[in-house]
Amino acid sequence: MTDGAPKEFDLAKLLAERGAERYELHARHLNHQLPRMLRTIGFDKVYERAEGAYFWDAEGNDYLDMLAGFGVMGLGRHHPVVREALHDVLDASLADLTRFDCQPLPGLLAEKLLAHSPHLDRVFFGNSGTEAVETALKFARYATGRPRILYCAHAFHGLTTGSLSVNGEAGFRDGFAPLLPDTAIALGDLDALERELKRGDVAGFVVEPIQGKGVHESPPGFLRAAQELLRRHKALLIADEVQTGLGRTGDFYAYQHEEGVEPDLLCVAKALSGGYVPVGATLGKDWIFKRVYSSMDRVLVHSASFGSNAQAMAAGLAVLSVMEDQEIVANARRSGDLLRERLTALIGRYELLHDVRGRGLMIGIEFGRPSSLKLRSRWTMLQAARKGLFAQMVVVPLLQKHRILTQVSGDHLEVIKLIPPLIVGEREVERFVAAFTAVMDDAHSGGGLMWDFGKTLVKQAVANR
Repeated sequence: MTDGAPKEFDLAKLLAERGAERYELHARHLNHQLPRMLRTIGFDKVYERAEGAYFWDAEGNDYLDMLAGFGVMGLGRHHPVVREALHDVLDASLADLTRFDCQPLPGLLAEKLLAHSPHLDRVFFGNSGTEAVETALKFARYATGRPRILYCAHAFHGLTTGSLSVNGEAGFRDGFAPLLPDTAIALGDLDALERELKRGDVAGFVVEPIQGKGVHESPPGFLRAAQELLRRHKALLIADEVQTGLGRTGDFYAYQHEEGVEPDLLCVAKALSGGYVPVGATLGKDWIFKRVYSSMDRVLVHSASFGSNAQAMAAGLAVLSVMEDQEIVANARRSGDLLRERLTALIGRYELLHDVRGRGLMIGIEFGRPSSLKLRSRWTMLQAARKGLFAQMVVVPLLQKHRILTQVSGDHLEVIKLIPPLIVGEREVERFVAAFTAVMDDAHSGGGLMWDFGKTLVKQAVANR
């Protein structure tokens, strides 16, 4: 391009000319239900920029992010160290993805990841959390020579076909059968686990140490006892740390909260990306990898076209460097303890607030049936229309009135899940608690915009039946 000549492709110009069409473009060309849903609940915002734990709209109003892109933005948005690493790797013009060489960045990232799980030996890099789970399922089945995978009710391990086979939510599975051989057990049910293992066809048991749906933690001692049962029956323990890993729960991995637990396979993704380049990783024991890749003929028996690409590897290395240098895991534990403590103190104050649970910066706020007659009748109305509407009634004013983005923790659940960037501190905790208190005050007053919006949600739920 000569000096002064127009760019062949001008991204800034394209966004300036067409950016305002964002919701219409989605409605015409992508998932048409997304803009419809966002407009229904008043989430059809236009965010102009983002940094750290905040968004800003065109008027300069800031919004606190307590969702972190479903956990992807562990370091917040546009962390300067990760940005610089990506600029550096692009400027280096590496001979990337030749497929027939060994670049240094994948080995360096694997080395740093494995240092946090010293009982594991090797890593496969894919492009997402569901790919990491798919890899673990394939490796477990091949390494053991068995077909069946056990998982927990209400689990979420991804939406591709293999991962969907171990997804505990019927709404995601409906209409996509047949899936892989699988069996669900209740989280914490060791008797059910042993009963299934005795059938002799189980390759492995995949489990989230803390379930994303509902924010339910595995009972104390369950993972260790499950591990012992699995080893006795020559099956594998697969820890899905796609959301809980990399500091989210106040430990580097959530399974490390329980002494003596050493998964055979471990899945991570989300925060490893730095919020920029999709990446997933499956860590495993040496013997498993050597059985899968048993000869040179099988060197590509499991691979990914974009796996181990330089941009993803550079982002992952930068993320781990920041986590170590800035003590991100300790901050997640400290801020999470403060937030959970402040919210738990409100349980006695609000009859609609039933529980606050979780670890680190993965917190579930559960609502339940109130005792007073006036509130109970309104609660019953919502429940009759669709379970989960009250939690949505809390999420909406948090955004509309207080500019805080949150999410409900699964369909048909009266639970809000907080998974903010791991960099949040006391200022963000105080802002959220003040806003949540105001919303709950409004709910318990029996009037106000919350219940008016609840009527709108009821009408929408009835219309969708």
